[in-house]
Amino acid sequence: MTSAAEGVLSPGPAPSSGKVKAFLRMVLIEHSVFALPFAYIAALTAMFQLDGNIHWIRLLLVTVAMVGLRTFAMACNRIIDREIDARNPRTAGRELVTGAVSVRSAWTGAGVAVFFFLGAAALLNPLCLALAPIAVVPMVVYPYGKRFTNFPHAILGLAQAMGPVGAWLAVTGEWSWDAVILGLAVGVWIGGFDLIFACQDVAADRAHGVKSTPARFGVPAALYGSRACHAVTTGLLVWYALAAHAGVFFWTGLVVVAGAFLYEHSIVKPRDLSRLNRAFFTVNGFIGIALFVCALLDLLVRGLTV
Repeated sequence: MTSAAEGVLSPGPAPSSGKVKAFLRMVLIEHSVFALPFAYIAALTAMFQLDGNIHWIRLLLVTVAMVGLRTFAMACNRIIDREIDARNPRTAGRELVTGAVSVRSAWTGAGVAVFFFLGAAALLNPLCLALAPIAVVPMVVYPYGKRFTNFPHAILGLAQAMGPVGAWLAVTGEWSWDAVILGLAVGVWIGGFDLIFACQDVAADRAHGVKSTPARFGVPAALYGSRACHAVTTGLLVWYALAAHAGVFFWTGLVVVAGAFLYEHSIVKPRDLSRLNRAFFTVNGFIGIALFVCALLDLLVRGLTV
């Protein structure tokens, strides 16, 4: 039910560099583009409100923490779901199924990733380190969600919602309801497009007892649910813009995001999922980058100093 990366099994033992590349393919490291821009928006807005300057070391540590935690989450997802993946034709080529990555190597990579996450949290401030275990929990629970609930997408959304909140805490060491609003927007957004992606696995999920909203309620209901999620996301982003006193560039970004949502839902139909990957990867990747660029321009125009 999560995005697939097809692995190629090479004969004989792979060199270390090959193992690393296979691991990075397995965790889809490039998909950090979905949540990372929103963490940057939160961190830079916090810096703007704090003293108007970009703190590059803190921004680097936020990046390490975000990528580390996401890599850990994806590795756990692949490890826990490897037997389910083997029974689904779409995911049967994943690295843990084919043997391109061993379970031991996957756990090692997950351990390294969570070490970097906790290390970055410790270097940021004591509050980030104290709260770090809370961020880890939903990352591990999510893969199991499809075994006990028809709404595992909500668990994924909760996990992703923590990014902007954590990024704000990393900069200020203090709680912010503005960051919570942005985090909720990210969580509902990602939960919504996970509903779309899960539609392609309905047959396999039903055959093997894997739970999801599309498998339980059907593809049309899941797509309507995704539309509702993205309508809520737009509303939350408007609320965040008002709370953060955003300027014209951020509002322009919101118009772009709203247009992207409309396009995304126009190309995916209950009886035509042929453009699902375009909706999932291209459009949602564009949304994160476009809003970040607009938010950055807005902060720079308003006085954020590089």
